[in-house]
Amino acid sequence: MAVLVASDLDRTLIYSAGALALTVPDARAPRLLCVEVHESRPLSYLTETAAQLLTELGDAAVFVPTTTRTRKQYERINLPGPAPRYAICANGGHLLVDGVSDGDWHGRVLARLADECAPLDEVRAYLTAHADPVWLRKQRVAEDLFAYLVVERELLPEEWVKGLAVWAENRGWTVSLQGRKIYAVPKPLTKSAAMREVARRTGAELTLAAGDSLLDADLLLAADRGWRPGHGELADAGWAGPAVSALPERGVLAGERILREFLKAVRTEG
Repeated sequence: MAVLVASDLDRTLIYSAGALALTVPDARAPRLLCVEVHESRPLSYLTETAAQLLTELGDAAVFVPTTTRTRKQYERINLPGPAPRYAICANGGHLLVDGVSDGDWHGRVLARLADECAPLDEVRAYLTAHADPVWLRKQRVAEDLFAYLVVERELLPEEWVKGLAVWAENRGWTVSLQGRKIYAVPKPLTKSAAMREVARRTGAELTLAAGDSLLDADLLLAADRGWRPGHGELADAGWAGPAVSALPERGVLAGERILREFLKAVRTEG
């Protein structure tokens, strides 16, 4: 049976230094492998054990990196194992096939956005008008599809995020707070739709998924089985799905556990 594994990357499989959440003494800490360098600085890691597990997974299933990152941001990542034929970027806005965006898929996404939600310019204007310079550090647009803010999390009022979420909901958009970033994403722009398309193209009969944020919820619900780590938006909210397992591990060791679960499912059910 062909098995498709669609996994979020940041804070699910790979981790920045600040997100590692290592709780063991330094002498017992797992060995880490750097998988992303940006501006000549190491940025993202997984454990060496996770690297081996990911290599095995790439040989046993159709592994599809699934991320809200832009294509340019995704291309900085150098994952171990076979190069994935498919990758989902920009929260489903781009479906990469051998590293190249599939134009037909992207066109279908743009048509849905035009039909089903408020335009990006309206959301950008709202963010510009209402974000407070006291806590706002950067405002960005990703792939002309969605917007995000980089903030000082300690200074960010929780009520502001809740107010933004209500405003966005009424316009067909969703809001996700991940670390120092607040994402505003059109509801029709989903990882799950892109995953289903890859499953159709590959003939996969079993789909597995993992993710930690609100933007991963649709992916987890669409898969036959899913896993979420013990940290992140979904864990903080106590979010659950009928076929989604909530793992206790937090930080980089959660990524290792997720890969073990993927491999176990591929070998027993695939």
